[in-house]
This record gives sequence, structure tokens and C-alpha cells, in this order.
Amino acid sequence: MSQSVLHPRGLCGNELKLLAILAMTVDHIAWSLFPGYSMHPLALLMHAIGRLTCPIMCYFIAEGYYYTRSFQKYALRLLLLAIVSHFAYQFYSFGGRVGWRVFLPFSYGSVLNQTSVIWALLGGLLMLRVNDLDCSALQKTALILLLCLVTLPADWSCIAPLCILSIGANRGNPRAQLRWCLFYVSLYVAVYCLSLNVWYGLLQLCVFLSVPLLRLYDGTRGKSAALDRVMKPLFYAYYPLHLFILGLLRAFL
Repeated sequence: MSQSVLHPRGLCGNELKLLAILAMTVDHIAWSLFPGYSMHPLALLMHAIGRLTCPIMCYFIAEGYYYTRSFQKYALRLLLLAIVSHFAYQFYSFGGRVGWRVFLPFSYGSVLNQTSVIWALLGGLLMLRVNDLDCSALQKTALILLLCLVTLPADWSCIAPLCILSIGANRGNPRAQLRWCLFYVSLYVAVYCLSLNVWYGLLQLCVFLSVPLLRLYDGTRGKSAALDRVMKPLFYAYYPLHLFILGLLRAFL
């Protein structure tokens, strides 16, 4: 994916996260304007742009784990965000409808997409922690498989956590990062094609359009301390907030 090597003319972390936010918004608007697996060219283009989001999120979860001063506080923030985002995700997914069945996991459909991607990102953070535990390889494998099971119902399922693990565990080795991410995403594409929609399954390969962007990462959080203080809460608040707004729009329109 990328190395944390300074590139004077590269992109800082805040700029990459803003690109991820923009791509995510485009993707979610596309699901609202073109429900289902639309083959409209604009829908496909918007969803292709949206594939930039998850790998950038995964990369910065791994970077956040490396740089955080308190893993417990970092994990707690993601847990709280995952809880809030669950309600926002369900509200948006059901077109602004409310009710206990809307917000209760596993009350409808398949086991997949029962909650937001934030739950999957939290699972990836925990996988990195497990990878650093002082225990046997067998115990680590068992815990990681358990986290795969726990994150299976989330958006991007257990694929996002495994990508976070591969990025963090191979930090400084972009070839290994890319190789493992390609393997996990290929599994996701295969399952998507077989169980949901072939064209939208293949569309998931557009996540690799993020690789050139991540290679431009200059290893810094931001170029302005003042802006950085504003951006950090924004990144946490934007995800559930934009889903609530889009859910309201879907309800009224």
C-alpha cells in the first residue's frame, strides 16, 4: 500500500482522509439515487469512486494503531462511534424508517451488512492488538478467527479487518501489504459475484485505485496544527451525521 516515508510534494493524512470522506459521500448518494444494483453508467462511476474509501480508512486505522499513545482510548472511541454509526447506518439503509426492528441486528435478510463499516474497522484494530500479544501462534490465530466471525455481519465484513491486519503487520513492506490485501479483496469479490451481483462484485476491485493515492502519503498528519484540531473530531462525526442526513432525505423524497 504505502510506506510512512516523507514525500515533500505528497498528501498528508488529513488530505487523504478528506478524499476518503468525499468518495464515501459520492458512493452513498449513488445508493440513494440508484437503489439496488443499477447498471446506469453514472451509478457505476459513483460506486467506483466510492471504492477509494475503505482502503484509505483501513490504512489509517493501521497507522493510528502504530502512533496512538493509548490503545484503550483509541479502541473505546471506535467502539462508541460503531454504536452511534449502527443506528445511522440502519436509518439510512431503511430509507429513514424508524422502529425497533430497523435497528435490531439480524432482524431481516442475510447475515451480511447488518451494521456499519466502523464495526469492521474496530475489528481490524483489535486484530493488530492480538498480533502483538505475547502468546502462541495458535492462540493468535484462534483470536483472529473469532474476530473474523464477530465482524462478519458488518459492511465490508471480515475483509476490512484482515486488510488492516495485513497493512499493520507488514508496515514498511508495501509489496507484502498489497499482496495480502489483493488476496483478501479477491475473496470478497468472489463471494460478492456468487451471492449478490457479478458486476458489482467486480466493481470492488476498484479499491486498488487507492494505491497510487496512498503512495503519495507524506507520513504527516497535517500541515496545520489548528486545522488538525478541527479535522480530528470531524472525521469521527461525519460518518454517522451524513448517514442520518441522507436517511432523512430518502424519507422525504
